[in-house]
Amino acid sequence: MEFLNYGFMKNALLAVLIITPLFGILGTMIVNNRMAFFSDALGHSALTGMAIGVLLGFSGTGVPMLLFALAFALLLTYMKRKSTASTDTLISVFSSLGTAIGLVVLSRGGNFSKYSALLVGDILSITAKEILYLLGALVLTLVFWLVFFNRLHAVSVNQSLAKSKGISVRLIEDLFAMLIAVIVMLSIRWVGILIINALLILPAAASANISSNMREYHLFSVILSVASGVLGLVLSYYLNAAAGPTIVIVSAVFFLVTLLAKPFFAE
Repeated sequence: MEFLNYGFMKNALLAVLIITPLFGILGTMIVNNRMAFFSDALGHSALTGMAIGVLLGFSGTGVPMLLFALAFALLLTYMKRKSTASTDTLISVFSSLGTAIGLVVLSRGGNFSKYSALLVGDILSITAKEILYLLGALVLTLVFWLVFFNRLHAVSVNQSLAKSKGISVRLIEDLFAMLIAVIVMLSIRWVGILIINALLILPAAASANISSNMREYHLFSVILSVASGVLGLVLSYYLNAAAGPTIVIVSAVFFLVTLLAKPFFAE
């Protein structure tokens, strides 16, 4: 494998092998809880988080982005519970506003070019230290999945029934929103604002097409996510193209193939 002769490709491959199972697991929970728009809005809010960091004089904007994303996630869940507007409408408003504020601040004086790489990400630039951050994010997601999955699934199926079983719906929703915020902000630099939601949703959606039970749903999502990541990374090297968008294209192809194959798995 020629591409493994380069250190940056080895780091990128290792990062893909960590981040794709992470997205495969998290994506199933996002799809189950109908939060695809939510994760997309969080991705776009990264621009505002970055803008706040720039205004406050931070040389690195990771901490402001993460803090803003956590506040943004909790505000969205609060508004979703209190507002009479539809959830999709509410999230679209917040997403558009967050994106616009970030663009206005970051583009002052024509300086947005310094931050444009955040839009599509650059997994080839990841370092060994940053890979450890992703590994920590994977462990965090696995722990959350093991501890809270049954309760989260109950909330997604029927909130009234979940409450009758003694499950704190508000706490579960807030914890899950915060988990999504942390994962999105930790990975967005290498994945990209414009495509992170596709990488979260496509493997889970493809898995849903061919799964007959919950175990298969999670397993196939992880397998399809890893396969998309590795194949997309290798293709991007030989095509001399951006890795993130190439991975999304592969994921979309898998989704279309599973969609066509769905009738055979339903039998």
